[in-house]
Amino acid sequence: MNKSELVAAVAANTGLTKKDTEATLNAALEAVEKELKRGGKVQLIGFGSFEVKTRKAREGRNPRKPGELVTIPESKAPVFKAGKAFKDYVNK
Repeated sequence: MNKSELVAAVAANTGLTKKDTEATLNAALEAVEKELKRGGKVQLIGFGSFEVKTRKAREGRNPRKPGELVTIPESKAPVFKAGKAFKDYVNK
């Protein structure tokens, strides 16, 4: 399911127009992005949580020259952890 299919499904379930549904979805995603950018965490009880984890700098190998070591710098990555209710629903 892509974004436009999600918008259509939510619009069908709520009775809202696709335009209003897309605006609402975009606003929700933007709010999550802004909170993660600030270093916060977004918890949706029963669904899951979004947070940012820091990956430490490490040594890796150059794929073009396997004998050559390269330094991979520290980076941040968004992470989603599914909640128990969501996991149980998917596993039924």
